[in-house]
Amino acid sequence: MPHVTFINENISSQVNEGVTILEAARAAGVVIESPCNAMGTCGKCKVLLPNAEQRASVHSGTGHHKLPDAEKEQGYVLACQASVKGDIDVLIRDYSGENKSLRILAGGNSFSYERTPFIHKRLAGGKTEVYGGGELLGVEEGNTLDCMYGVAVDIGTTTMVISLIDLNTGKELASDSLLNPQTRFAQDVLSRIHFAGQGDGLDVLQKVFVEALSGMISAAASKAGVKREHIYELIYSGNTTMLHLACGVDPTPLGQYPYTPNMWGGNHLPAKDLGISAFALIYAPPVISAYVGADIVSGILVSRLEEAKGTTVFIDVGTNGELVLARSGRLAASSTAAGPAFEGMNITCGMRASNGSIESFHINDDGSFSFKVIGGAEATGICGSGLLDIAGELVRTGVIGANGRFVLPEQGLYSEKLKPFVGKKDGKPAFFITDTVYLAQKDIRQIQLAKGAIRTGIEMLLAHFNISAADVDTVEIAGSFGFHLSETSLLSLGLLAPAFAGKIRFVGNTSMSGAAAFLLNTGFREKMCRLVKQIDTIELAKDPAFEKKFISYLGF
Repeated sequence: MPHVTFINENISSQVNEGVTILEAARAAGVVIESPCNAMGTCGKCKVLLPNAEQRASVHSGTGHHKLPDAEKEQGYVLACQASVKGDIDVLIRDYSGENKSLRILAGGNSFSYERTPFIHKRLAGGKTEVYGGGELLGVEEGNTLDCMYGVAVDIGTTTMVISLIDLNTGKELASDSLLNPQTRFAQDVLSRIHFAGQGDGLDVLQKVFVEALSGMISAAASKAGVKREHIYELIYSGNTTMLHLACGVDPTPLGQYPYTPNMWGGNHLPAKDLGISAFALIYAPPVISAYVGADIVSGILVSRLEEAKGTTVFIDVGTNGELVLARSGRLAASSTAAGPAFEGMNITCGMRASNGSIESFHINDDGSFSFKVIGGAEATGICGSGLLDIAGELVRTGVIGANGRFVLPEQGLYSEKLKPFVGKKDGKPAFFITDTVYLAQKDIRQIQLAKGAIRTGIEMLLAHFNISAADVDTVEIAGSFGFHLSETSLLSLGLLAPAFAGKIRFVGNTSMSGAAAFLLNTGFREKMCRLVKQIDTIELAKDPAFEKKFISYLGF
């Protein structure tokens, strides 16, 4: 049986011949990121075989992502496609620096509300009784009336954010954020559902989540000088799939017609696995459907969409674009699979929003361009906001045509200053921001698919209300990713209708601010449980007009 040695971790594992390097790594407890869940499409599980003599002991498969010939000659392979035939040494890319510098937005818009937390305490005979919703949860020695805390948790598909809150005062004491460790195994929602349905996949995904959350709670508690045993309630705000995975509930039905959740939220679960108070509880807000989850319910809550006058479009832009249209108290919601392009996945030079990634890009009137790199260092890749900026500016200036194809320098009417940056990579057109960071033709296709999906979803919600984009008064862009986008890029690409110009507001991480509201005001829980039952759920895939509209919105 062959041996696979992971040099970075100093771990050697004996494996069956024919397993992939990725499978060998997972069996050995070694982390290799595979956002596409071993489909061979993202190219992010690239590893190096430094020993040239051992490379014959690996058979490379035929994934859709093709490594450049130069990288193949150096010994790079895709871990999910390379099967082991003999002993090999493997060098894995170190993501620790990138993940530590990941830019994550912690807060979002909110409003003033009365503080009526679910947890309260009462002193009785020298001991402190802890109550939840009027029911006695436990008794503590001494007077702990002043020690009453809760945690709001935003469980994003890509990132996780927590806020440690004093339930007596409503003040945030500390916060923490990190990359959702589940991204190592699968990037988007559908891939994660598929992974969870295989073998012990669900246990693996819940375990890494709980470990990460527990560590975040410890860090926040230490920073605030708070004892973990005085944390009594957590609010889990996330999309429907993330709630299933966080709670260890089988998400398989979410990926199969008729897409019925195994959990609908609006209830408590024990928090015993988190190592905090022995009688702490987790509250999961209600979800609207399989693909419109508690994160959007949190957004509806803090944006007060059911109370808004006129017409508001609420959009959470990400791998799963979630949409709500509110018109004079009536709400309709839907979702559309935008894919992982906005997270930098399936993009040639794509990366997450961390040090070295281009986050913004602008072409000046004279044809010169400028860009901003997170961390101020040399550019090593492009994150989602930078990707949309680059594409939007190239479309605006005519470097990319309405059909999504590059206009070559000899054919283009754009600035002479831009033409030297339009060249070819591996025989295909590309725009070079630096010598090593570029936007390829295939990347534009990914952008078209993502923006086409979201634009189609918006238009079909408008059609549901029999109104046009001109009838919309306000457009709210929510989420950490959405907060870093620019109105110009969204309009240039056609992701948003031209009629939305001047109406766009970036409201931040409303999943987090909504979770804090659920934590501090018990009344919101019953209110939102009632409201979600009144929201029209629009299943885009069932509409015969969807495909035709989607195709029509692929162009720029």
